[in-house]
Amino acid sequence: MKINLLDNRTIDKIAAGEVVERPSSVVKELVENSIDSGATAVTVEIKEGGIGFIRVTDNGSGIEKSEIRNAFLRHATSKINSADDLTDLVSLGFRGEALASIAAVSMVEAISKVPEDLTGVRYVMEGGVERDFEEIGAPDGTTFIVRNLFYNTPPRRKFLKQPQTEGSYVAELMEHLALSHPDISFNFIINGQNRFHTAGNNDLKEIIYRIYGKDIANELVELHAEREGFSIDGYLGKPIINRSNRSYELFYINGRFIKSNLINKAVEDGYKEYLMQHKFPFCVLHFDIDTKRIDVNVHPSKMEVRISNGQEFYEAVRDLIFDFLKRQEMIPSVILDKNKDKEVVQKEAAAPKGRGPEPFEKQRLENYKKSMYTENTDRFNKAYPKNADRFNKSYPKNAARIENILKDSAGYSAPAAQQIKEQAKKPEQLSFFDDKLLSAKAREKYELIGQLFETYLLVSYQDKLLIIDQHAAHEKVKYERFIKQYNEHSIVSQSINPPVIVTLSGREKECLLQNKEHFKALGFEIDEFGGNDYAISSVPMDLYGLKEAELFYEFLDELSDEAVDATPDSIRMKIATMACKAAVKGNTGLSLKEADALIDELLSLENPYNCPHGRPTIVSMSKYELDKKFKRIVT
Repeated sequence: MKINLLDNRTIDKIAAGEVVERPSSVVKELVENSIDSGATAVTVEIKEGGIGFIRVTDNGSGIEKSEIRNAFLRHATSKINSADDLTDLVSLGFRGEALASIAAVSMVEAISKVPEDLTGVRYVMEGGVERDFEEIGAPDGTTFIVRNLFYNTPPRRKFLKQPQTEGSYVAELMEHLALSHPDISFNFIINGQNRFHTAGNNDLKEIIYRIYGKDIANELVELHAEREGFSIDGYLGKPIINRSNRSYELFYINGRFIKSNLINKAVEDGYKEYLMQHKFPFCVLHFDIDTKRIDVNVHPSKMEVRISNGQEFYEAVRDLIFDFLKRQEMIPSVILDKNKDKEVVQKEAAAPKGRGPEPFEKQRLENYKKSMYTENTDRFNKAYPKNADRFNKSYPKNAARIENILKDSAGYSAPAAQQIKEQAKKPEQLSFFDDKLLSAKAREKYELIGQLFETYLLVSYQDKLLIIDQHAAHEKVKYERFIKQYNEHSIVSQSINPPVIVTLSGREKECLLQNKEHFKALGFEIDEFGGNDYAISSVPMDLYGLKEAELFYEFLDELSDEAVDATPDSIRMKIATMACKAAVKGNTGLSLKEADALIDELLSLENPYNCPHGRPTIVSMSKYELDKKFKRIVT
């Protein structure tokens, strides 16, 4: 066996695979360098999802002319001098691999100037080879332009996803970076369009507002706490804004966005008494931890950390979250109109209008830091009063129609009941239930006693008492109906006037675009409303009036949490969720006529015994068991 010594270019390409996985990896490394350079403003622009073009501009300390070549050498860094420095690490970067790795698999142009010099330097590399080095005029700070990522490593490039998808990964990263440093103004541009622009005024809640929208920002509780060895600052979402996956549990340690199963579990256990199973909180938490207690040198992505005394740390965070929530007022506020809350209105009224500054325009940056909520809220100010007035005028004359829709959506209208009875009498239905309790033949001998606890239907049949869970039964009926309509492309939609406006993050927007046809097939009509906002103008008729925005976010969370694109099984689960939302709930009074109609429809199904989630729809108790309980039979 011959042992080959690899040349430096091959080594660089191999090493690049650890650091540069996709365009978002490049953006992450370059922006972290900008932050470490002391920048107060950073602009990131991408085209073609970052595959074709990435530009990162900052107003930081810059790179000296004599050092710029060294900056592109492997293991060259200004952050540490020796391994001893790793225990006191405060910078985001420290490995000295990023620029060398990026340059090895792309065409890179760097323009930089330090404040002490009159001119700057332009340095160009292609595939790790120097192409140009010249002195030029430039503002203080650094600009990196990265073109044609993986142009010289085709196997790596073919594994990249579509530009739109890669762009969504960059968008999600930029959201995390903006939340990590509220004191820095971030401007993010995709294909020439400004996605978001933060003020850099150290207001974390303002950034949450810009990224996730007003509805989220209004349901946050500010948290400041200190414990031995660490402190926490940030915002906890009230249980009312729970989500269906962990994507909205955002954690930062010493300014670095991290992923930690330990912290996930601590926070979720702190919320345990406030959230249903399989629901997760929204939170943005900044941890300040003694650098000697953490190890960030775990993975090249620097997103994984180890925390010493993990169990002790977990218990402290869990108890802190639990105790804090216990002291909060968790009763949701009822808003009877579309007026904005007083605090937001006051901030908007004081906000100067106009375009935000570029990183090098320091005077304009200072002015811009005084503004809040200027871009999106102008649109809301114009749209909401108009829509609210129209809705208030139209509602009285449409009230009767809305009530009829809601009544019909419960599945208990008299025509529907008669139709179900006729279907149940068809000969082919009898074959499903011959000699069974839930059969059309047995149905003739059912004696409906009534409703118990406004949740269970009591039916006497021969020597048995049948107890039917009205929600589980109706959920199964709705599910079968939805499945049939979905397969036949006949789901009926109901228009919403005014439309429901939802604000989507980059990841949510990508998920919607990927699955838009599925949403359409399920009865949703969704259109762009400008910026990060979308308007839901139609929903499945059976879901009309059932917190449409909340249901839409739930579907979106479940779809975005899947490792692969939507499958028939995953779509069926969404339909099961729709059925659950549309079904009559427990603690809801039903008339005998409505209960009869529900039982008739349940018996028309092939499998009436379980709801889509596996819960039983019915249990029975024999006369013998009742006689034993009352000591009529002694054994």
